[in-house]
Amino acid sequence: MNFDGKVVVITGGAQGIGRQIAIDFAKLKAKVVILDVVEEALKEAQEEISSHGECVYYVVDVTNSAQIEETLNKIIDNSLKIDILINNAGITRDNLALRLSESDWDKVITVNLKGAFLCSKHCIKRMVKQRYGKIINISSIIGIIGNSGQANYSASKAGLIGLTKTFARELGSRNVCVNAVAPGYIKTKMTDGLPDKVKEEMLKRIPLNRFGRPEDVANAVLFLASDMAEYITGQVLIVDGGMI
Repeated sequence: MNFDGKVVVITGGAQGIGRQIAIDFAKLKAKVVILDVVEEALKEAQEEISSHGECVYYVVDVTNSAQIEETLNKIIDNSLKIDILINNAGITRDNLALRLSESDWDKVITVNLKGAFLCSKHCIKRMVKQRYGKIINISSIIGIIGNSGQANYSASKAGLIGLTKTFARELGSRNVCVNAVAPGYIKTKMTDGLPDKVKEEMLKRIPLNRFGRPEDVANAVLFLASDMAEYITGQVLIVDGGMI
């Protein structure tokens, strides 16, 4: 795979899966743009990513439509195009449905689902004009099977799958491919905080007998973003070690 000259925008690119995706794109000669809300984390990520290739960052709240549009206009001014968008930004606010507050419901849906919609919407008009583009949404197996205590998260990730399939139908005639990746249990700082007992139970359910790595998700994203996936759109690629 080679992304030489391609401009890749990654939301939530300062840490975890998003950061690994950015590193791997940079290694393959893409011009990487990472978006996140914490500047210190972005600076640190940019330093690492830049050791592999070209990377710039912008502090952006993906729930702020005006901020997104302003940032994407800056990217266009600097690079003249956006070829690939990775909607990776996401948060969790877990609780059982009876205890889940309305504000925590709104926060997760707004960041995880509305954020992806807004970023896609502002990128789509550029991609349609250039008659080329790839949008990859980072969903989750929780959006497919559900999970106790994650009604807001599972709804947001299921929503991303619906968004993916609808955008694929709307944009296919303009040579814009839209797909989703649904990771299972991936070892990151977020999952490291789970109790050992929960981790042990999870591991028993994974046929490959190991937790996923951010690189496993990044590999799936790179494939869908590459020329090898030119005839793939509206699909959900599950990366879970056989868990579901």
